[in-house]
Formats: sequence, structure tokens, C-alpha cells
Amino acid sequence: MFIVHVHVQVKPEWLEAFKTATLANARASVQEPGVARFDVVQQADDPANFVLVEVYRDAAANAAHKETKHYAVWRDAVAPMMAAPRTSVKFNNVFPDDQNW
Repeated sequence: MFIVHVHVQVKPEWLEAFKTATLANARASVQEPGVARFDVVQQADDPANFVLVEVYRDAAANAAHKETKHYAVWRDAVAPMMAAPRTSVKFNNVFPDDQNW
């Protein structure tokens, strides 16, 4: 598995629009064959901060995700909503192993 945490800080006036666009992207993303999970979480004590927890079957699936239309639509739509450039951290899973997915 290949896991990506995408950290996004959203301008307060764009919170609802960001959530709408991001949920549309997430719903389309979970339909991709290489996506095992796609979570959108909002920080409890600072609602302008989000983390997208993207779990791919492998790194190639992550690359394929970035070629989809829904990703491009999301990327372009939310760019002006961000208070700072988004960042990401990539992980390889240790547990559970691939057999449990």
C-alpha cells in the first residue's frame, strides 16, 4: 500500500465550497480500481485545516489518480480557496499488510 496525507489550509470564507469540491473528488476517487480508501478529515479545533488520507494499492495507482478528470477539476477548483499551498507526506504501510486489504 502507498498512503498519502495531503494537508490543506483553507481560507475561512471558502470552507463549504472546499468541502463540496473535495467530497465530489473523494467520491469519484474511491471508484478508481487502485484506490483502497480516500478519507477527508477536518481538524476539530481549527476547521480551516483538512487532511486527505489517500490509500492506494501502489505508487502507480497514485500516479494514475493524478491523471483523472475529477482530480484535475478538484485541483483547479480549490486552488484559489487555499490559504497556503497544500503539502503532502507519503507513507508505505507496515501494518496491516497487503493481504488484509
